[in-house]
Amino acid sequence: MNENPATVGEAVIAERRLNMIEAINEALDIMLERDPDVIIMGEDVGYFGGVFRATAGLQAKHGKNRVFDTPISECGIIGAAVGMGAYGLRPVPEIQFADYIYPGLDQLISEAARLRYRSAGDYIAPLTVRSPFGGGIFGGQTHSQSPEALFTHVAGLKTVIPSTPHDAKGLLISAIEDNDPVIFFEPKRIYNGPFTGFYDKPVEPWKKHPDSVVPEGYYKVPLGKARHVREGEALTVLAYGTMVHVAQAVCEAKGVDADILDLRTLVPLDIKAIEASVEKTGRCMIVHEATRTSGFGAELSALVTERCFYHLEAPVERVTGFDTPYPHSLEWAYFPGPVRIGEAIDKLLKD
Repeated sequence: MNENPATVGEAVIAERRLNMIEAINEALDIMLERDPDVIIMGEDVGYFGGVFRATAGLQAKHGKNRVFDTPISECGIIGAAVGMGAYGLRPVPEIQFADYIYPGLDQLISEAARLRYRSAGDYIAPLTVRSPFGGGIFGGQTHSQSPEALFTHVAGLKTVIPSTPHDAKGLLISAIEDNDPVIFFEPKRIYNGPFTGFYDKPVEPWKKHPDSVVPEGYYKVPLGKARHVREGEALTVLAYGTMVHVAQAVCEAKGVDADILDLRTLVPLDIKAIEASVEKTGRCMIVHEATRTSGFGAELSALVTERCFYHLEAPVERVTGFDTPYPHSLEWAYFPGPVRIGEAIDKLLKD
């Protein structure tokens, strides 16, 4: 889709605007073309094109040996991918929903994450595990989970979460080319458009958002580099995935001059960007959808407190999901929305 042509000299260049699904599909297509060792595997990723259509058309274009369906066995999918990686391939397995990744944990933790270490660098496991995660679509307890913190705890795994189509494409290409295993969580609530958290308001498609402009061809967004969403002086907001858009919308609605960082990758973490922001603002709010106890926000809070203690003018605030299964009937009570984020902002700025 072409939108908003911009004039450069005498030429007219049309900006390409994609949603996140299209951007991910394009990244996979490019890597399949560039590297014959890249393969895509998972439940329904072939002929059907994936439950969210992120792999649509790829099997027809690249063949059944490069893009293929697997049995319904997450342990088998990840285990096979580890072996493929050890023998030189770059598999990109899809776990249909992050809620179903748990049967593959032993293969990810005991094998993929440790292969380079235990073989003294003789073998690597360059697999990129794609999986939709998070709530906001009334998926209930078995289709709404955010298990990212489990993987950030494992030495040897990298954890990546995009929040825009532009970053989804560039980060996925970087992940596939990385020699370490990468968990690539895709926030399904924003596959087709950004979400403000104001669930009773109309949803806008990505084509109206500046970060839906996606360059053609190959490009990379480096792992371990946060994105500065907005410059501000009043407080620092640390978020990733869907919550980047929710936090930004709440700050704008309240007229708060927030310094907003989209972490993009949790491991490796751009700690320098976090330190610089907190030292500037003196206040920090962390927002994530996952459960509160031992969520990644706890690690962020510890790091900010350890590294920026003498710059803080108020305790770090966390706005998170609750320590319960994701409730279907109380979706918006669980979801860290405008009310709870607004209360945390008020608490941080009250002095």
